[in-house]
Amino acid sequence: MNIHNLKIEGKKIRREIIEQTDGAVILAFDGTKVILINQNHFPQGKLLEIPGGKIEKNETPRKAASREFEEETGYKVKSMKHLVTIYPNVGYSTLTIHCFVSTKVEKINRTKSKDDDEFIEVVKINFEKLLQLIKNGKILDGKTIAAALMYESKFWEKHKKYVTRKTVI
Repeated sequence: MNIHNLKIEGKKIRREIIEQTDGAVILAFDGTKVILINQNHFPQGKLLEIPGGKIEKNETPRKAASREFEEETGYKVKSMKHLVTIYPNVGYSTLTIHCFVSTKVEKINRTKSKDDDEFIEVVKINFEKLLQLIKNGKILDGKTIAAALMYESKFWEKHKKYVTRKTVI
């Protein structure tokens, strides 16, 4: 934690800021299903969330999101685009999370998380069920909520029509 003494709008203030490594996550679709992970996060416990993690030194957010997704799920992202960048802890942390979306993935192997303290279960659920879990307060992870609701507002209707048409044909 760093202490900052500064002036804002002419007033002297003191802020304690937690310096954190930025993160990157992916809202990834396999058809109409979203690939999520169920992971234990102390002190909150098990949370259903989109996969992702810290951006390593000299790594781009896009590369970090892809690497973390593959490590945690055993799927490879074939293409992705930036969805939204969020500041989850405004006012006391430097953390920035870059959210991406992918509608093209392929299963490559079993999960291979390299972190000894990660206990991950891969879960695939229908995107509409994910939205319902968010709206019912069953999913509390901020990055998952932000990415899913942003995707719903910008792209879901078009995605749903494309997947349905592709399946029918």
